[in-house]
Formats: sequence, C-alpha cells, structure tokens
Amino acid sequence: MTAVPVALGVRPPAARVADGVGGPLVDTFGRIHRDLRVSLTDRCSLRCTYCMPEQGNEWLARTSILTLDEIERVARVAAAAGITTFRLTGGEPLLRTDIVDVVRRLARIEGPDGPVQIAMTTNGIRLRELLPGLIDAGLSRLNISIDTLRRDRFRDLTRRDRLDDVLDGIAAAAESALTPLKLNTVAMRDVNEDELIELVEFAVAHDAQLRFIEQMPLDAGHTWSRERMVTREEILAALSERWRLTPVPGRGGAPAETWVLDEGPHRVGVIASVTAPFCGDCDRLRLTADGQLRNCLFSTTEFDLLPILRGGSDDPDRELDAMMRGCILRKLPGHAIDDPSFLQPERGMNAIGG
Repeated sequence: MTAVPVALGVRPPAARVADGVGGPLVDTFGRIHRDLRVSLTDRCSLRCTYCMPEQGNEWLARTSILTLDEIERVARVAAAAGITTFRLTGGEPLLRTDIVDVVRRLARIEGPDGPVQIAMTTNGIRLRELLPGLIDAGLSRLNISIDTLRRDRFRDLTRRDRLDDVLDGIAAAAESALTPLKLNTVAMRDVNEDELIELVEFAVAHDAQLRFIEQMPLDAGHTWSRERMVTREEILAALSERWRLTPVPGRGGAPAETWVLDEGPHRVGVIASVTAPFCGDCDRLRLTADGQLRNCLFSTTEFDLLPILRGGSDDPDRELDAMMRGCILRKLPGHAIDDPSFLQPERGMNAIGG
C-alpha cells in the first residue's frame, strides 16, 4: 500500500483555509465531496467472519492512532472545504475511551453552510451506557449493525456471544430521539439469507430502517467470493414475497437505494456496491485511524497526513487542505470490482473504517 505525498507549491496564509477560500472538494469527474468517514480505531468487540480473523490480527500501533486534537484539526480543515457530515466508524468506535469528547468537539465545528452533522456506525455494544452522553454531545444520526437475530448464528458469525448486548443497544437507540434509526445487515448466502424478512420485521417493530448490504471484498483474510454474496436482485425478490416495494426517488449521493414497504411509512434500503455500484454519485472521503486519507473504500493508495500533523509544519492547515485536494483529484471513476484487474485492498474493513 502506498502513501502518496502531494507536491506543495507556494501557499497563501493558513487563515484563509478556515474561510473555505479553496472552494469545495471536487474531483476530475465533477463529484463534490461532502462526507468524511472517520475511523477512530481498528479494534472491535466482535470478530465477524467477513471482516477480520478471530486471532492473529495485526493491530495498528497505539502511537499511530490519531489523537482527539489531530482528528479535530483534520475535521476543521475538511469542514472549511465543504464537508458537512462526519461519520464515526471503526473497528468499533465505542471502544474509543474519549468517544463522547470526539463527538462533542466535532459537533462544534461549522463550515461555510453552518454546523456539521455527526453520525456513527456501531455494533451497539455499550450503546445503552454511552448513548445519553453521545446525544448530549451532539450525535445526530446512528447506524447499528445486526446480521442475524439467532443466537447460535450470531455466535458463529461474530465469534462472540454478545447478541443480547447488541439487541439492548438497538432498543436504547429506538427509545431515543435519534431518528430515523438505521440497522445495517450484510446479506450472506448460507448464513442469513433465510432471515431477510424477519430482519425487516424486526426493524419495523423498532421504527427503524433496515439496510441490506451486499458482501464486499474487504475481509482481512481475502476470502471473499462472489458466489457467497446475496445480490440486490435476490434481496428484492425475497422481500417482494412479503411486501409491495415502491422505489423512493431522489437518492442523490446516498449509498442506499430505498423502497417504501406497502403503503408506508416504513422503508427498506439496499446498498449494492458490487452489482449496482453508485460510484458516479459518490461524495465520500475516508480517514483511517492512523491518519491515512483514502478517496475510495477500495483504493489501494493512501495519503499520509501524519507527517503534516506531527512533523512541525509551519502551515499544517494549508498542507492538510492541499493533501485532501490532491487525494480527491486522484479519485478514479469507480472501484471496478467487476473488472478482472481489480485488486482487493490490503487492509480489511476494520482498518479502513466502515
């Protein structure tokens, strides 16, 4: 994996970065970037088979993990350049001991169009304990991962017996003011494909939106196979046996296509990154827990921010802004999973950030 420096020329004063003078983050295909996914850690309380091995994980060195001050600095520069949403991911973001402070500091940031939005994707473990503080700090949106409702399957899939903790986290979120609550499910052949309807019914009962995700080649063991993936068409066919699905227009840059169930108001979503990629409208940029900037989930190139953040730069904000723009300008039109030349990223999903 390559860390790519961006050549920097003569730079105006750093104060102008805070004014957003550089304009929005636009790539060579005209895509304006408004969403930064911020991974807070590569560690997780689960060991999902499609994400990471049970043992032998090579964790990021603790000294390489971005501090709260460093995360805030990157976020402020990103907001000045037009980023309006920060989604906190992992690994499992709730394992970060300063998670409430992370939310509080980022929620105070304002960009050219006003305050930013803070979202989070979590497995739900520890959520009931931490949720009041997170909401008070400014968390505005929440996604919780749940791939099965059956204890034996959950234990086999995650290699941990923590289903009750996840369900309790979902219940706490459903009782809170964070709406609409979204539940994420990776659909897998011979694993949970017979639970698709049951999972949607569970989401509806909690006034949440279930979003099915096609399994992607992002496991640390590189064992992904197309044959085990349940496709978008298969998911919709299964759900159509229970509900009438009416497509919702106006998807924009959102990763999920959505459908109204029967007459509504509940909806279901499908993120078909493999069979129906949405690269043409992608507005996301990613920051790993160790300070690497990525312009695509499937990128094999990273842009290292640590030398700027820790190298004693005279003008770190300006250099961070330049690095972001250089990263965006090298973004490809799509991830090309269907191309024979496709190379799976060396990092697994837990190290990239969801």
